[in-house]
Amino acid sequence: MAELTHVDDVTDPRLRDYVDLRDVQLRRAMEGERGIFLAEGEKVVRRALEAGHRPRSFLMAPRWVDGLRDLMDTHDVPCFVLDEAAIEQLTGFHVHRGALAALERPEPRSPAEVLRGARRVVVLEDLTDHTNVGAVFRSVAAFGFDAVLLSPRCADPLYRRAIKVSMGTVFRLPYARIEDWYSAPSLLRDGGFTTCAMTLSEDAVSLDEVDATAARLAVVLGSEGHGLTEHWQRESDLRVRIPMAADIDSLNVAASAAVACWHLRPRNDES
Repeated sequence: MAELTHVDDVTDPRLRDYVDLRDVQLRRAMEGERGIFLAEGEKVVRRALEAGHRPRSFLMAPRWVDGLRDLMDTHDVPCFVLDEAAIEQLTGFHVHRGALAALERPEPRSPAEVLRGARRVVVLEDLTDHTNVGAVFRSVAAFGFDAVLLSPRCADPLYRRAIKVSMGTVFRLPYARIEDWYSAPSLLRDGGFTTCAMTLSEDAVSLDEVDATAARLAVVLGSEGHGLTEHWQRESDLRVRIPMAADIDSLNVAASAAVACWHLRPRNDES
C-alpha cells in the first residue's frame, strides 16, 4: 500500500525526481542517470501501472489521491502530497489533473524482438519533437500497427510530453532503437517487409497506389525539418507521397503518419 506523505518544502530531496520537468536536457540526464520516466495525469498514470510498469513514487495534489487510490494501494511506494501551487513551483509547469508518477524504465527491446510477428511497423528517423513522437505512437496504435522502430537520435517515447500526447499508447506498443541505422533498410528487407519511404520527391508514387494488403509493410518517416535522408529514400522499396491540394506542399510528420497508417492499416480479413 502506498504511503501518503504530506510535504511542505519543495526542496525536500525526496522530490528530486520531479524537479524542473520543463528542462528537456536536464530531464534527459536525470532520467537516464536514475533509470526512471515520468507519467502525468490520472489516465496516463493508470495506463502505465496497468501495463505493468513499476512505480518508484507518486506526486499528487490532495484532490487527486482518491481517484488513484485503488492502484496506489497495490504498490508499496511513497505518495508525496503537495498543494497544486507547490507542485507547479517544483515541476516548473501546471500539472493538469494533478497527478504524477516516477516509474522505473523498462529494459530496452531489441529490433529483432519487436519485428517478430509484426505485420505493420512505423520507422522514425531523427524526429526531435517529443510531441510529434507521441502523436505518431497514438496513430500507430489507433490504426492497428504493431510496432515502432527509432533511429539513435530520435526523441525519447518515454519523455513526459511524448507519453502525454500519446495518451499512454507508448506503454502498449513494442518499440526499439536501431543502433546500426545505416543497415536498417536491410534489416527490414531481410524480415520480408516492403518499405515505404514517405517523401515529397517528384518521382514518388501516390499513397493510393500502395498495396495495402501486402503481408508486411514498414512506413518510414523522416525528421521534421529535412525529411528522410537520401540513404533511406534510395534503399526503400517504394518512395511514397500523400496526394494533396496543389497549393499545399506538405503535412506535419505526425499528420503524415496518421494518414499513411490509416490507408495501410490491416484489414479485417487479414489473419
